[in-house]
Amino acid sequence: MTKQTIDQMVTLSAPDAQPARTDVAFPFRVDGRGRTAATDYDTHVRDMIELVLFTQAGERVMRPDFGCGLLDLVFEPNSPELAASLQISIQAALQLWLGDVMDISSLEVDSEDGTLQITLTYIVRATGTQAIAIFLQGGAG
Repeated sequence: MTKQTIDQMVTLSAPDAQPARTDVAFPFRVDGRGRTAATDYDTHVRDMIELVLFTQAGERVMRPDFGCGLLDLVFEPNSPELAASLQISIQAALQLWLGDVMDISSLEVDSEDGTLQITLTYIVRATGTQAIAIFLQGGAG
C-alpha cells in the first residue's frame, strides 16, 4: 500500500453493544413536542414498581391477579402487624411480576402515626443501577 492509500482509509468505530433505550413515561402523557413522553429504563422500572404496588386486584381485565393489594388496606387500622404482613405480600408480588427486571436488595415496611412507608432498595438487572424508592400511604389511624 502506498502512503496515499493509507491516508484515505477510513476507520469505523464498533457499534455500541446495546443501543440507547427509551420507554413510555408513566403516567401516559404528551411531551412539549406533542409526542408521547419518554423516559429512560431505570425510571421505567421505578414506574413499574409503582404500578405493582398501587394496582388493586381485579383492576386489570386480562390480569386479575396483578398487583399486591396495598390500596385495599387504606382504611384499615395501621399497626406493626399490618406492616409485617404487607412486607411479605409486597415482596412476593414484586418477585412475581418484576423478578426478571430487578433484584430486591432490601424491603422495609414501617407503620407510624397513620402512615405506611415502604422503602425499597433494588438493582435494575439490565443496567446494574442500584436505586432506592420510597412510597408513603396514609390510612386510618
